[in-house]
Amino acid sequence: MKILISDPLAKEGIEKLKENDDFKVTEITGLGEEELVKTISSYDALIIRSETKVTRKVIKAATRLKVIGRAGTGVDNIDVEAATKKGIIVMNAPEGNTISAAEHTISMILALSRNIPQAYMALREGKWNRKKFMGTEVYGKTLGIVGLGKIGSEVAKRAQGLKMKVIAYDPFISREKAEEMGVVLFDLEKLLPQVDYLTLHTPLTFQTKGMIGEKEIALMKKEARIINCARGGIVQEDALYEALKAGKLAGAALDVFEEGKPFDSPLLELNSVVLTPHLGASTREAQKRVAVDIVLQIIDALKERGIRNAVNIFTFSPQVQKKITPYLNLAEKIGNLEAQLIEGHPREMKVVYSGRLADIEDRRPLTTALIKGFLSSVYETVNYVNAYFLAKERGLKVIEVTEMKTSNEERFTNLISVKLTTDEQERRIDGTIFEKIPYIVRIDDYSLDFVPEGHLLICANVDKPGAVGKIATTLGKYNINIGGLQMGRNAPRGKNVSVYILDSSPSQKAMKELEKIEEVLEAKLIRI
Repeated sequence: MKILISDPLAKEGIEKLKENDDFKVTEITGLGEEELVKTISSYDALIIRSETKVTRKVIKAATRLKVIGRAGTGVDNIDVEAATKKGIIVMNAPEGNTISAAEHTISMILALSRNIPQAYMALREGKWNRKKFMGTEVYGKTLGIVGLGKIGSEVAKRAQGLKMKVIAYDPFISREKAEEMGVVLFDLEKLLPQVDYLTLHTPLTFQTKGMIGEKEIALMKKEARIINCARGGIVQEDALYEALKAGKLAGAALDVFEEGKPFDSPLLELNSVVLTPHLGASTREAQKRVAVDIVLQIIDALKERGIRNAVNIFTFSPQVQKKITPYLNLAEKIGNLEAQLIEGHPREMKVVYSGRLADIEDRRPLTTALIKGFLSSVYETVNYVNAYFLAKERGLKVIEVTEMKTSNEERFTNLISVKLTTDEQERRIDGTIFEKIPYIVRIDDYSLDFVPEGHLLICANVDKPGAVGKIATTLGKYNINIGGLQMGRNAPRGKNVSVYILDSSPSQKAMKELEKIEEVLEAKLIRI
């Protein structure tokens, strides 16, 4: 079998591959899309890092390809959907760079606090100005962590070792689990005014893109500093630049950027900024670990000895596969919808399988898909292999129940019903399949009927004349076209829930205006 390595890979990983006589290994780095299209048809496996772009066009040309391995965490440079449709396994090595990324975050905090890069550059220029580079201690300061996943948790441990007070914002972890780490949880708006340092450790998703902008920075102390070693785009760089220039923040340290390489960024003009070229995972130890990890996974997959850290498959028997496959996508969408609708920190997920689904002996793939969809907003690394483990790690209790009869007035032959309980509320979502298409048929106590995909605006409002008109008028004001509308209510003039299927997402300004409508009780922008 032929394996192509298209990005630089640590020699320890390459040596592991070459120990196997079953494999012919080729290293060709720096391939563009067209070159990769011409080359890929000869290979059974492809190993990449962050430089190679595995596009839909590349995957179409990959007539022999069985597996793509990413030596690292993120798979945003792979068209996973196209690979899945073609039956190509996509896997990553999510654990290898955790320690390196956490250490780099702490390094950035200290470099920022003591002006180390700036002082070094001045010294090289023959200047000796100790007063100019007066620093600040981190001892006793408050560190706010956004995202208590693998890396965020490791940062918390190290910050506690420096005697910092650690608080966090993470809506996907239970308060009890955070307390075990010695971390106090807050909503983002309550966390920001308290912090001396704010560090970000979330994936770049619809919910996290631009989450730290002008509004959030305005809530922070003037002495505060922002650190981003996670993903470019979580911090709005224009807003950060203006705040630093105006003295509304003391400094910032970035390892990742909105445009990839920030050579034209105005942030380079500022002395209060420390920038590094995406070095979070750039240690010999991390590169060795991810290289060896992904190579061993590739070997096992090609030799049919098992699949680990796959981001797009779950393995189960052919008998179960026939019954369950249409519902995997539905389950993942229900989980993702729950994550975007719910308020508070999760405690329990109760899943009820009704109808013929109750006859399936092994429903773990469905429940795993639910958890994967729910945690995908906070973990880039969540997959069908580690979903249960990550849920347990975050203090989420998962309960499976079966009902031989379907609920919801027995209108549906098969139904997945998910009730998610947090420390603030409880929400229920039901879904089923019609002609191989997933539908949501219930939210809380309201019967609905819509396909969970694209841009959705879900509103709870007082059921009175003109309410829907005001919502539609506001959307029209911001040039947001409504492609469809589904409504559910229990009684006239009471409360109803409406789902607006939109052609594009409303801006934050539009959402604020929607929330100010007198009849609107809740407005949630959902993207699936």
